[in-house]
Amino acid sequence: MLQELIHYGLHLLVPGLIAWVFFRNNWKTAWLIMLATMLVDLDHLFADPIFMADRCSINFHPLHSYIAIGIYVLMTLFKKLRIVAIGLILHMIADYIDCLWMPL
Repeated sequence: MLQELIHYGLHLLVPGLIAWVFFRNNWKTAWLIMLATMLVDLDHLFADPIFMADRCSINFHPLHSYIAIGIYVLMTLFKKLRIVAIGLILHMIADYIDCLWMPL
């Protein structure tokens, strides 16, 4: 249960907090944009099986690859892409934390 709270907190609440603190004038729009970055999980549809509880998403799915994550980090350098990049990076952090919870 703690894992789910952390995972969904990072996906839902932390973007809201970041939007409120750093994008206060348009925090609702910033939060919605960051929530929309969860669409990055559409790359899971290309996996077989689509869902596997003990599979780490990081560097398995194309939009969760190290190259993609590097691109997300570079996107923070561009003001127009920054909110999207932050949402994508938070998503990758949440998924990485899930990987840490997996049994060795």
